[in-house]
Amino acid sequence: MKKIILTGGGTAGHVTPNIALLPGLRELGYEISYIGSYEGIEKELIEKEGIPYYPIASGKLRRYMNLKNLSDPFKVARGYTQARGLIRKLKPDIVFSKGGYVSVPVVMAAAHKHVPVIIHESDITPGLANKLAIPRADIVCCNFPETLKDLPEGKAVVTGSPIRRELLTGDPQKAYSYTGLTPDLPVILIIGGSLGSKVINEEVRKLLPTLLKSYQVIHLCGKGNLDPTLHQTAGYVQYEYISDELPDLFAVSDLVISRAGANAICELQALCKPNILIPLSKEASRGDQILNANSFQKQGFSYVIEEEDLNDDTLLAGIKEVWENKDTYIAAMRDSQKTDAIDQILELIEKYSKK
Repeated sequence: MKKIILTGGGTAGHVTPNIALLPGLRELGYEISYIGSYEGIEKELIEKEGIPYYPIASGKLRRYMNLKNLSDPFKVARGYTQARGLIRKLKPDIVFSKGGYVSVPVVMAAAHKHVPVIIHESDITPGLANKLAIPRADIVCCNFPETLKDLPEGKAVVTGSPIRRELLTGDPQKAYSYTGLTPDLPVILIIGGSLGSKVINEEVRKLLPTLLKSYQVIHLCGKGNLDPTLHQTAGYVQYEYISDELPDLFAVSDLVISRAGANAICELQALCKPNILIPLSKEASRGDQILNANSFQKQGFSYVIEEEDLNDDTLLAGIKEVWENKDTYIAAMRDSQKTDAIDQILELIEKYSKK
């Protein structure tokens, strides 16, 4: 039996594309293992899929001054030693990495053992973890044509992002039953990323009295961010995180307000959901979400509000603009060139695993 190790973690965006590949890998006869961190969100998500999960030490790689910069290199070194042991034990034919800090020692260990490595970079510009790992990769998949200039020539291919096929088969009636909402008013789905967004949560809740006059709201607010004072608010439901029911929530949603992580926005494009993107500010990130959002705005897929510009007026104006022109946004996404990322990536896995 062919063997593959998947790796990636830290946020759901570093895990869900791996999950999207699982059915195809099983059909191709791969024995699948996953290497992730001890405490990351990937552990829960992967164990639900029935995949053997192997945790290793993971240290964050920072560009800024922090006392943890003194201790985290030792975690990375320990993770590398653990990854080498797992490579020897599992004997994979190939490693597929979705990025995140935990993936770096796995890629390094695989390259040391001459195991082929495929990396997927979601954002327009590679993050620090992937920058360190890319020189050890055999091939790098990416979402955006703009990314090719930042990748080694002859080593990169635009595949798009693997989208879980179940996302495309949601049932609005199941969503109404699950949420208690009704077909009487359109539904806005708020997604602040798997960890939630304090600034988006606060702004949405502040505007609820106005929003609920014309819309219903499904709010995915992140772990620990529920507001118990709003539990009985008619037309409003809030959840820390949704997994199995997410396809149904997408199906019932008429407009989505989201962060601009690459995988999240690629899912919105695949679903042709009119959307407002609120990318993480440069103060809180390296600016990748801003680049992602601007690319989608230029293509006519999204309306963008910079986090620094987010307030009552700009959010209400954005909702009004997108709602009134929703058909235009839907048509742009529907007419865009789409590749079947899953099939293309599976073909690359088959090709390089034979090496």
